[in-house]
Amino acid sequence: MARRLVDLSVSIENGIASDPPHALPKIEYLDHHATAPGIADYFGLRVEDLPSGEYAAVERCQLTTHNGTHVDAPYHYFSRMNGRFRDGGEPSMRIDELPLEWCLQPAVKLDFRNFEDGYVVTPSDIQTELARIGHRLSPLEIVVVNTRAGLRYGHDDYMDSGCGVGREGTLWLLEQGVRMVGTDGWSWDAPFSHTRRRFQETGDLSLIWEGHRVGREIGYSQIEKLHNLEDLPSTGFQVACFPVKVKQASAGWTRAVAIIDD
Repeated sequence: MARRLVDLSVSIENGIASDPPHALPKIEYLDHHATAPGIADYFGLRVEDLPSGEYAAVERCQLTTHNGTHVDAPYHYFSRMNGRFRDGGEPSMRIDELPLEWCLQPAVKLDFRNFEDGYVVTPSDIQTELARIGHRLSPLEIVVVNTRAGLRYGHDDYMDSGCGVGREGTLWLLEQGVRMVGTDGWSWDAPFSHTRRRFQETGDLSLIWEGHRVGREIGYSQIEKLHNLEDLPSTGFQVACFPVKVKQASAGWTRAVAIIDD
């Protein structure tokens, strides 16, 4: 059986619309010539003594753990989780405490590209899509949602693009035993610009970060800024999304990959 791998991750790069201005990544590229003087000095050499006057290419990065394709830990959403299962809940898991079993599982793709930007996905929408593709969710299965946002990554409208999954939709998935979800959007929730407009119209505080906040009731993780979801079938693949182990962090970068056995 042939195995095909699909890269579901975006590149972290300078100078594109990938995050709010205050949170954009900064990468300094030091080429082989830039680092040569330091190593030559360390060994008491001249730069010209090194092969072609070169040493090592290195990059200095200023990042948040939420730049690029990353996995959010329950700690990102709130300080406590699993309030549904015990009174007062328990301390939320950080990224280095995440069960590895959550990060490599069979997966299903829900195609929500038909929804308008800012739309909030409901349980009914999820159930309708599952019926369309003829799939029933299993515990720990990874659910990724394909919005139109993935094709806008790096464009000025990226953070305003795509739909999001609301409180009830997220809760319904978790009640089926799902513990890892993902989106090609900037956020699992609807874009903030659309949520802000609805909040200003209604004054309803519960609209703000409504999908994320479900982690207070049932702890879960999500992958954000996925890519190439258009290249996936609806079912019949696995997702691997092991996060970088940043001590006690709210998220970790991941090279998310789909594994398809054709």
